[in-house]
Amino acid sequence: MSSKTRAVSAKGVQEFKPYITKVIPTGTSLVCADNTGAKILEIIMVAKYKGRVSRMPAASVGDFCKVVVKKGPAELKKQIFGAVIIRQKYAIMRLGGFRVTFQDNAAVLVTPEGEIKGTDIKGPVAVEAAEKWPRIGNLASMIV
Repeated sequence: MSSKTRAVSAKGVQEFKPYITKVIPTGTSLVCADNTGAKILEIIMVAKYKGRVSRMPAASVGDFCKVVVKKGPAELKKQIFGAVIIRQKYAIMRLGGFRVTFQDNAAVLVTPEGEIKGTDIKGPVAVEAAEKWPRIGNLASMIV
Protein backbone atom coordinates (compact mmCIF):
# COMPACT_ATOMS: atom_id res chain seq x y z
CA MET A 1 0.00 0.00 0.00
CA SER A 2 1.19 3.48 -0.75
CA SER A 3 1.23 6.06 1.99
CA LYS A 4 -0.72 9.24 1.35
CA THR A 5 0.96 12.55 1.98
CA ARG A 6 -0.87 15.60 3.20
CA ALA A 7 0.59 18.28 0.98
CA VAL A 8 -0.92 21.57 2.10
CA SER A 9 -1.10 23.88 -0.88
CA ALA A 10 -3.50 26.36 -2.34
CA LYS A 11 -4.69 23.90 -5.01
CA GLY A 12 -6.52 21.66 -2.54
CA VAL A 13 -5.65 18.60 -0.54
CA GLN A 14 -6.15 15.16 -2.09
CA GLU A 15 -7.21 13.12 0.92
CA PHE A 16 -9.95 10.65 1.77
CA LYS A 17 -13.29 12.34 1.20
CA PRO A 18 -16.51 10.64 2.25
CA TYR A 19 -19.05 10.56 -0.54
CA ILE A 20 -21.12 13.73 -0.82
CA THR A 21 -24.10 13.67 -3.16
CA LYS A 22 -23.54 15.87 -6.22
CA VAL A 23 -26.65 18.04 -6.14
CA ILE A 24 -25.70 21.38 -7.72
CA PRO A 25 -25.92 20.98 -11.52
CA THR A 26 -24.58 23.35 -14.17
CA GLY A 27 -26.81 26.38 -14.65
CA THR A 28 -27.52 26.75 -10.94
CA SER A 29 -27.33 30.21 -9.34
CA LEU A 30 -25.15 30.48 -6.24
CA VAL A 31 -24.63 33.18 -3.64
CA CYS A 32 -21.13 34.64 -3.66
CA ALA A 33 -19.99 34.45 -0.03
CA ASP A 34 -16.86 36.61 -0.24
CA ASN A 35 -16.22 40.35 -0.40
CA THR A 36 -15.17 40.62 -4.06
CA GLY A 37 -18.38 42.50 -4.93
CA ALA A 38 -20.06 39.72 -6.91
CA LYS A 39 -23.53 38.82 -5.63
CA ILE A 40 -24.91 36.00 -7.79
CA LEU A 41 -22.84 33.34 -9.64
CA GLU A 42 -23.94 30.76 -12.19
CA ILE A 43 -22.13 27.44 -12.63
CA ILE A 44 -21.02 26.80 -16.21
CA MET A 45 -18.58 23.90 -15.74
CA VAL A 46 -17.60 21.41 -13.05
CA ALA A 47 -13.92 20.43 -12.97
CA LYS A 48 -12.89 16.75 -12.78
CA TYR A 49 -16.45 15.54 -13.37
CA LYS A 50 -16.94 12.01 -14.65
CA GLY A 51 -20.47 11.54 -15.81
CA ARG A 52 -22.85 9.53 -17.92
CA VAL A 53 -24.43 10.19 -21.29
CA SER A 54 -27.22 12.82 -21.06
CA ARG A 55 -26.48 13.56 -17.39
CA MET A 56 -25.74 17.16 -16.47
CA PRO A 57 -22.45 17.72 -14.65
CA ALA A 58 -23.07 18.45 -10.98
CA ALA A 59 -20.98 19.59 -8.02
CA SER A 60 -21.05 19.39 -4.24
CA VAL A 61 -19.32 21.01 -1.25
CA GLY A 62 -15.58 21.39 -1.77
CA ASP A 63 -15.68 21.03 -5.56
CA PHE A 64 -13.94 23.45 -7.93
CA CYS A 65 -16.09 24.78 -10.78
CA LYS A 66 -16.11 27.59 -13.32
CA VAL A 67 -18.71 30.28 -12.76
CA VAL A 68 -19.90 33.45 -14.47
CA VAL A 69 -20.92 36.52 -12.45
CA LYS A 70 -24.61 37.30 -13.05
CA LYS A 71 -25.10 40.12 -10.54
CA GLY A 72 -22.45 42.47 -9.24
CA PRO A 73 -20.27 45.41 -10.34
CA ALA A 74 -19.93 46.13 -14.05
CA GLU A 75 -16.25 45.12 -14.21
CA LEU A 76 -17.06 41.62 -12.84
CA LYS A 77 -20.30 40.98 -14.75
CA LYS A 78 -20.12 38.41 -17.57
CA GLN A 79 -16.60 37.44 -16.48
CA ILE A 80 -15.62 33.79 -15.97
CA PHE A 81 -13.90 32.83 -12.69
CA GLY A 82 -13.03 29.72 -10.77
CA ALA A 83 -15.03 29.05 -7.61
CA VAL A 84 -15.19 26.57 -4.75
CA ILE A 85 -18.57 25.59 -3.30
CA ILE A 86 -18.65 26.09 0.48
CA ARG A 87 -22.34 25.46 1.32
CA GLN A 88 -25.19 23.40 -0.13
CA LYS A 89 -28.86 23.11 0.82
CA TYR A 90 -29.01 19.34 0.38
CA ALA A 91 -28.05 17.34 3.49
CA ILE A 92 -24.41 16.26 3.85
CA MET A 93 -24.02 12.92 5.63
CA ARG A 94 -21.15 12.95 8.13
CA LEU A 95 -19.27 9.89 9.33
CA GLY A 96 -20.85 10.22 12.78
CA GLY A 97 -24.25 9.45 11.26
CA PHE A 98 -25.77 12.93 11.40
CA ARG A 99 -26.68 15.30 8.57
CA VAL A 100 -25.77 18.95 8.06
CA THR A 101 -27.79 21.34 5.88
CA PHE A 102 -27.34 25.02 5.08
CA GLN A 103 -29.82 27.74 4.12
CA ASP A 104 -28.34 28.42 0.69
CA ASN A 105 -25.93 27.22 -1.98
CA ALA A 106 -22.83 29.42 -1.79
CA ALA A 107 -19.36 29.65 -3.31
CA VAL A 108 -16.23 31.79 -3.11
CA LEU A 109 -14.22 33.05 -6.08
CA VAL A 110 -10.68 31.70 -6.44
CA THR A 111 -7.80 32.29 -8.86
CA PRO A 112 -6.56 29.54 -11.21
CA GLU A 113 -3.75 28.86 -8.71
CA GLY A 114 -6.27 28.29 -5.90
CA GLU A 115 -5.84 31.56 -3.98
CA ILE A 116 -9.03 33.24 -2.78
CA LYS A 117 -9.87 36.55 -4.52
CA GLY A 118 -11.59 38.12 -1.51
CA THR A 119 -10.27 38.78 1.97
CA ASP A 120 -13.33 37.70 3.96
CA ILE A 121 -15.94 34.92 3.83
CA LYS A 122 -19.50 35.67 4.93
CA GLY A 123 -21.40 32.95 6.76
CA PRO A 124 -20.44 29.40 7.73
CA VAL A 125 -18.22 27.06 5.70
CA ALA A 126 -18.66 23.30 5.56
CA VAL A 127 -15.85 21.25 7.13
CA GLU A 128 -15.46 19.28 3.90
CA ALA A 129 -14.56 22.44 1.96
CA ALA A 130 -12.29 23.79 4.71
CA GLU A 131 -10.29 20.53 4.88
CA LYS A 132 -9.84 20.27 1.13
CA TRP A 133 -9.00 23.98 0.62
CA PRO A 134 -6.76 25.20 3.50
CA ARG A 135 -6.86 28.84 2.32
CA ILE A 136 -10.65 28.82 2.68
CA GLY A 137 -10.34 27.29 6.14
CA ASN A 138 -7.98 30.10 7.20
CA LEU A 139 -10.36 32.88 6.10
CA ALA A 140 -13.57 31.28 7.38
CA SER A 141 -15.07 32.91 10.47
CA MET A 142 -17.18 29.84 11.23
CA ILE A 143 -16.61 26.21 10.17
CA VAL A 144 -19.55 23.83 10.58
